[in-house]
Amino acid sequence: MANNLTDAGENLLLTWLLTNGAATRPTAWYASLHVGAATEAAPATNEIAGNGYARQAVGGASGFTVSGTAPTQAVNPAILTFGPNTTTNWGTVTDAGVWSAVTAGVGYWTGALAASKAVAVGDSLTIAASALVLQLD
Repeated sequence: MANNLTDAGENLLLTWLLTNGAATRPTAWYASLHVGAATEAAPATNEIAGNGYARQAVGGASGFTVSGTAPTQAVNPAILTFGPNTTTNWGTVTDAGVWSAVTAGVGYWTGALAASKAVAVGDSLTIAASALVLQLD
């Protein structure tokens, strides 16, 4: 998902890194799915809703796994499974996001998946461990 920090993510990073201001870090992280691109200013754009969909917790209390030296990457430490889809097709999932809460919350990252997937009724979408890659270039 490259370096697609949302406006909120950029603000948090810059506040923490470059000022003495208070930067409140999330205590949990959730992955979302989207049927089109979201924007830095509106990360909830095109997020799936209903029909068995829910954001999935990433890494429990420890969150993502960070590794690498240049560039540094953060990855999901475990499989993420969305669904199954219950009543109406979700459409073709193209993007994902990272949030501070299972519903509402603050969106911190968004970007395209390596491969899109059409999710029909009865299907689930699985993201393998280490396949959701957040990277700073």
